[in-house]
Amino acid sequence: MRFKKVLSVVECHAEGESGKVIVGGVGQVPGKTMFDKKLHLENYMDDIRKMVLFEPRGAVWHNANIVLPSNHPDADMGYVILETTEYPAMSGSNTMCVATVLLETGILPMQEPVTNLTLESPAGLIRVRCECRDGKVTSVRLVNQPAFCYHVDSKIEVAGLGTVGVDIVYGGMTYVMVDAAALGFSVDPSEARELCEVGQRLKTAAVEQLAVEHPENPAIPGITNTEFMGPLRRENGQLVSRNCVVVSPGRCDRSPCGTGSSARLALLHAKGLIAPGETLVHESITGSRFLCSIDGLAKVGRYDAVIPAISGQAWITGFHQMGMDPTDPYPNGFTVADTWMATV
Repeated sequence: MRFKKVLSVVECHAEGESGKVIVGGVGQVPGKTMFDKKLHLENYMDDIRKMVLFEPRGAVWHNANIVLPSNHPDADMGYVILETTEYPAMSGSNTMCVATVLLETGILPMQEPVTNLTLESPAGLIRVRCECRDGKVTSVRLVNQPAFCYHVDSKIEVAGLGTVGVDIVYGGMTYVMVDAAALGFSVDPSEARELCEVGQRLKTAAVEQLAVEHPENPAIPGITNTEFMGPLRRENGQLVSRNCVVVSPGRCDRSPCGTGSSARLALLHAKGLIAPGETLVHESITGSRFLCSIDGLAKVGRYDAVIPAISGQAWITGFHQMGMDPTDPYPNGFTVADTWMATV
């Protein structure tokens, strides 16, 4: 072997959404906080993200996480999230993958029936409760950083669609949220391609027409994703709704989306449709489900916020060493517009 770079990668998914966990080979990443480390990776070590997520080693629906030691006295471990177009501050499905890998591979000790962890994400500390049985993590419940609404019941003009009613909500990533039925969608897998195309147009229009800036950390990106919301109904005393998050550059989240679910909780609470302690069963386009609730209320700058709790499960699917041959013509990978919507 003459690889110039070797990464130890644990393949994982959370309710259908890919979440590779890089547990070795990255080396030192400078920075006091995980947000600092995120910025360093983004500005000086982005070849890792491209190597892992771009073709021919990755694909548009892949995500990854780099497990790193945390400097925070309360944190058991830290992690930085890598996606195909950005380094988000937070991701619920990726957090589930990280917690599952840390415990099931023995990086952190597992205690049955429950292991409590505190993980440092770029968004801040995430409290995680893992139910464990026979060496397997059977459920991950994470308490996210506060989620809040930037704009409620706003209007934007979208080419080909006219005037569209939207909400802009932060749940760890910032979403333009839209009623799926109002645009003729039922959030069915057969609609995935069209949802992606329309979702990207909605996102582009919202970025141009509605200003957002995180009140505590202006370096957190603005609107990057679209969430199509299905109708809200009650089943056995629980709120139930289907959704589809369109992740840039234009593909459907296979899970119900943790930060998208957090944003949905914030929006439902702002509209008086859910109270703290109630459960929202949030369903993805693939039919997988997260159990979501509001753990408490908070304030982020001038915005009223909720503290979301999201529960789901992740599964390890494989282990491999990812290498880079020095003669490989694609060290930084590539994208093709048939699936990526654009090329780099």
